[in-house]
Amino acid sequence: MKNLSYQTTFVIVLLLITTYTAYAQTADAQSVLEKTLQLYKQWSGMDIQFTTNIRSEKNGVSESFEGTMSMKADKFVLTTPDMMTWFDGTTQWTYWSRTGEVNISPPTGSDLQFLNPMILLQGYQRDFNVSYIGESTSANAKTAYDIALIPKKKDDIEKIEIQIEKNTSLPAKLVVTMRNDIRNTIHIKEVKEAEHPDQTFVFPENEYPDVEIIDLR
Repeated sequence: MKNLSYQTTFVIVLLLITTYTAYAQTADAQSVLEKTLQLYKQWSGMDIQFTTNIRSEKNGVSESFEGTMSMKADKFVLTTPDMMTWFDGTTQWTYWSRTGEVNISPPTGSDLQFLNPMILLQGYQRDFNVSYIGESTSANAKTAYDIALIPKKKDDIEKIEIQIEKNTSLPAKLVVTMRNDIRNTIHIKEVKEAEHPDQTFVFPENEYPDVEIIDLR
């Protein structure tokens, strides 16, 4: 379940980034998304801290870990206990600490809708049906909106539930249910604006002199 865990977590975090505005009701989604898009454009970059729990409902197995992500436009660095991934907008490097390997690959076209949050945001209405579930209380004891996203086309993702804090319009929690009965719950600890030079998103080969590089391009 490890590879799927990291892949699913990566998708979830990017979804969170592109949906950090409160959805009071479906009818307001268009105006809210426009505000979100404008806010995202204003930010030079961002840092995210999160915890995640991935559970296989079928097997009754789960795992939890913490992670961070730094972003700038379509570039990112994702860090979890066992791996780091750099993406500079064209090339992706994934370093596995257990094996000492770095895989280099270009993302596929289908991957880009998740790798690039701007692409995902712009295609939001086309790809998802949005419904308002109600209000709840976040882990920070703040009132939050609960939103459900259902893919319009059959996909690996069956349903996405987002909890958005009402006062800050920032994501507090997201639950993704996959069609293979894996449920991934992400708790966002912090989202903040941050500036990062482009070199941040390129694998620093000089810092890993002994790794085995596997070029899959």
